[in-house]
Amino acid sequence: MNISFEIVPRSLEAFEQQYAFVQALDKGISFINIPDIQRFDTRSWELASRIDRSKYRFVPHFRAIDFKIESGELYRIIEQYELDSVLLVTGDPPEGLKRAYYNTDVVDLIRAVRQRFPQLNIYAGFDPHRQGLQDECDYTQRKADAGATGFFSQPFYDHRLIEIYAEHMEGLETYIGISPITTMASMHYWEVKNKVKFPKSFRPDYDWNVDFANNVIASAAANGWNVYFMPIRIDLNKYFERINFG
Repeated sequence: MNISFEIVPRSLEAFEQQYAFVQALDKGISFINIPDIQRFDTRSWELASRIDRSKYRFVPHFRAIDFKIESGELYRIIEQYELDSVLLVTGDPPEGLKRAYYNTDVVDLIRAVRQRFPQLNIYAGFDPHRQGLQDECDYTQRKADAGATGFFSQPFYDHRLIEIYAEHMEGLETYIGISPITTMASMHYWEVKNKVKFPKSFRPDYDWNVDFANNVIASAAANGWNVYFMPIRIDLNKYFERINFG
């Protein structure tokens, strides 16, 4: 079982603080995922030199809408930063920002990058909430057929749903997303923005989220899955001191 930890680069100082936390945690975390968020100054791939890549697999995210395949800009970045792993996602168009974006389909981008870099670890995302299960599984298979060898999911909050998706993802390197929600405001955000349907047992507190994470880790260890932590605006010590990494 591999464990990935996502660090959002809100600033270089914030990144360094969370990276130091991961190093101190030292609980078998082997992947560092860095999302690319346009409203922040630091781009995901620019952090390549700030991570000990002999200890952690560095997985920067790239948004398909930011790249025109024909330009070769993404290829240049991969070569310049000597990347061995990337996560390719569609990305949301910028809101109120005067930035160019393209109608690049992420499946086409995966295919183009795979053709250019046959040995690259190409990961893609999947979202158990945005559409029906069959449609999402079909979409995931299209990405796999194009050249994605692994998948990182948006966070789950229902163990039953994990089991269903894991069955369909068999044979693919799959990372089950875990993102603790500890306030009602965050819960409502995920319901409205990300279309999450929470189980009736869900509670937006540390106890529920810790128990859920520990159950997911136990299942991952037993079933050959991987785990992807996405901690957003939580007390890292309060949460992770109770996580059983096995």
